[in-house]
Amino acid sequence: MAAKLPASTSPAFLLCLLASQIKTLGRMSMIRALKHAALGLVLFGAAMGTLAAPSLAQEPVMAAPDKDALFTSTDPKLHANKQVVYGIVRDLLEANQWDKADQYLTERYIQHNPNAASGREGVVRYFIDVLKRKPSPIPDKIKTPVAFVTAEGDLVTVGTVREMKDPRDPSKSYTSTWYDTWRIVNGKADEHWDSAVRN
Repeated sequence: MAAKLPASTSPAFLLCLLASQIKTLGRMSMIRALKHAALGLVLFGAAMGTLAAPSLAQEPVMAAPDKDALFTSTDPKLHANKQVVYGIVRDLLEANQWDKADQYLTERYIQHNPNAASGREGVVRYFIDVLKRKPSPIPDKIKTPVAFVTAEGDLVTVGTVREMKDPRDPSKSYTSTWYDTWRIVNGKADEHWDSAVRN
């Protein structure tokens, strides 16, 4: 994707920029001069929408070494909220013990995921009937590759590692981050946001 300069950037300015880069050829080593000239060409091409700006290598998203510690806090309220979310991740999302949903989700549970209905019953139906998730034993510790957990006020956000196939080369994969945020009200999740798009 081409990086674009502001629309108000005139072609005359871009040509002057390129000319100034080329003018330095006589004053610098050949390698440095070529780098500067290439930069001028990239800027000019990017601004005109004809040349893609160079992309940088991605730093992979990594799971934290001690995921359980991320769900703790020295602040008692934030700690309690994080523990509710820990239970959601471990008992509901990992072990699919949806018969325990009333321990973690309010009855009205407002859902912002476009694929699941609001209400605790709607979410339970989504995981059991649509996704066909089957219960398994609750693990001692979560297995989800959690990168970070943040808590502020009544909100808790969990960022997890997602490995995706590279659409340009299906033999390769890359990592990205999935986000889930819950609003905790009276010890239960009352509202939820995530990164989902419509299936």
